[in-house]
Amino acid sequence: MIIRTEFPYGSTHEDVRIPLPDGVELYARIWRPVTDEPVPALLEYLPYRLTDWTAPRDWQRHPWYAGHGYASVRVDVRGHGCSGGLPGDEYDARELADGVAVVEWLAAQPWCTGSVGMFGISWGGFNSLQIAALAPEPLKAVVTVCSTDDRYDNDVHYMGGSVLAVDMHARAATMLAFASRPPDPRYAGDGWRAQWLDRLQAVEPLIHTWLSHQTRDAYWRHGSVCEDYGAIGAAVLAVGGWHDPYRDTVLRLVEHLPKGRVRGLIGPWSHQYPDRGLPPGPAIGFLQETLRWWDHWLKGADNGVMDEPLLRAWISEAHPPATVYEELPGRWVGERAWPSPSVIPVAYVFQGAPVAVASPQHTGLDAGRFFPFGNDADLPPDQREEDAKSACFEFPVVGGGEPVEILGRPSVTLRLRLDVPYGQVVARLCDVAPDGSSTLVTRGALNLSARQGRDRAVPWPVGSYEDVTFELNGIGHAFPPGHRIRLAVSSAYWPWIWPRAGSEAGWTLDPAGSSVTLPVRAASPAGDDGIVFDAPEQSEPLGVSYPATLDEPRPERLVVRDVARGTWRLEVDPRYGGTRVYPDGLEYGEDATEVYEIQDGDPLSARTRSQWRIRLHRPELGWDARVETRSEITCDEGGFMTSNEVVCREGDEVVFHRTWERRLPRAAG
Repeated sequence: MIIRTEFPYGSTHEDVRIPLPDGVELYARIWRPVTDEPVPALLEYLPYRLTDWTAPRDWQRHPWYAGHGYASVRVDVRGHGCSGGLPGDEYDARELADGVAVVEWLAAQPWCTGSVGMFGISWGGFNSLQIAALAPEPLKAVVTVCSTDDRYDNDVHYMGGSVLAVDMHARAATMLAFASRPPDPRYAGDGWRAQWLDRLQAVEPLIHTWLSHQTRDAYWRHGSVCEDYGAIGAAVLAVGGWHDPYRDTVLRLVEHLPKGRVRGLIGPWSHQYPDRGLPPGPAIGFLQETLRWWDHWLKGADNGVMDEPLLRAWISEAHPPATVYEELPGRWVGERAWPSPSVIPVAYVFQGAPVAVASPQHTGLDAGRFFPFGNDADLPPDQREEDAKSACFEFPVVGGGEPVEILGRPSVTLRLRLDVPYGQVVARLCDVAPDGSSTLVTRGALNLSARQGRDRAVPWPVGSYEDVTFELNGIGHAFPPGHRIRLAVSSAYWPWIWPRAGSEAGWTLDPAGSSVTLPVRAASPAGDDGIVFDAPEQSEPLGVSYPATLDEPRPERLVVRDVARGTWRLEVDPRYGGTRVYPDGLEYGEDATEVYEIQDGDPLSARTRSQWRIRLHRPELGWDARVETRSEITCDEGGFMTSNEVVCREGDEVVFHRTWERRLPRAAG
């Protein structure tokens, strides 16, 4: 990492409040270059608290942009951080309308040329696309990183029409804790306590809403820009990582947006900005890449950025299974069109007699983290144990021949028979080395009641065979000669997929009529695509310190088997940030745990639990605020039961305590 200290411009920063049409003010931090000339503005718009939670990351990039001649602006969403108003649902109409108002306010400032760009990762990448689809005139370009165009089928709530137990639960629990944090009196002023209490009265667990919409209805279509790609007026640089769950959005955007206004970039990365150097690498000079984008679209520079291939993608070489990689072997390739004429679908047909598949309920414990962040236990370990609980079909890569190189989304067609009305199927594509080790390449899932469309739930005709086809997540990977391509299918995948009563019966797979289709790319010599990136660089870090603790660290992911009870428990420490001390004196403590439990043979035993403890302490002000939350989900044959609790304290005084108990019918999912 190159830490940049000298720039074409000096810069300053200030905190301001941006007025909205209804009188609410949003808290903003603006870094500006020292110049008398107006400059374009860049906006990053999030609920994650610019005064503390994202401050270290913000200081890596906003001053860097200011030093290159842009006003770089970080704004907290309504109801979060030190912004006014009350919290709402993610990406609701109010949030997006506020975002449009902020874009227009920035464009109207005397220091702005009137041209605005938006960027962000995850939430900020989502609303960059969504606000671009509302087409405010000043918004000329966006950089969207690790985001989605489809809120139902490519987000944290559902996968292939099935409830994503692992991340719908964790995400809802996290947002309950985050929305309950108080404004910081150093920045919010004396009214912070009244503002906090008003905000707490408005907090509602988002799990209630998400589990109330179990098919792709109008709720999920809102904010899903795939509903109308033509509404996006801004130029889009779409960025993802092969170890991020949102990477398929990049492929869809470069396919559906006008070729003169879109470029795609997919690396080997996890759910992180590609310059941060977090595993897996290699990291790239991402800020430099985005500067070229901004200079072209916001300053009119003829810098060749649109001469780059439509899609630049990393193709990984074979690698042994591991839960973390500092860097993956591989190379960059470029595609001038997508779908690419150099990528040909090749079907691998299954062989053998029909096989009954009734995977153990704990199949999936080696799935890895749904959202890898670059931690030591994020990625899937060796898949041999998972493969043993699945039906596997193998295809050798001929020794002495060329690698089988794939780029895009594989798909499977399976001929299945069910003896119950409901079920799920999960398909994993693995690279099996000569020593037998099995590395997960990609995967996909289908709730069989969603086989005719994600907007409906259609029971399976009991006792009948049907063919189902679904896609796996996109990937770039090369299977070398001497290895085997393995397609493993299972009827369970806990805790990713929430099981349903009857699903323990599994299904019968008839290999006749079943196949996996791989997007095989014509082999090209290493380096012939000529794609290179600068080394990553950032501005000077904020200077946050992380005090040592005497507590022995918990394992990131711990699997516990109770042999007598027949239960399996996965304990997760998500390790979002821990305890840190900021240069302005804030002491911020954070601790979270997630637990996922299931019993052999009983899909209705599945349960999830999450606990958060957050402390914000300013010794110089005598301010000490604490937030504790507990979230649980269980399920019976007819519905989901959710339980949530929030306790907030100022010092030793409990200022807020509320519990929610809900039963939500299981209509699909």
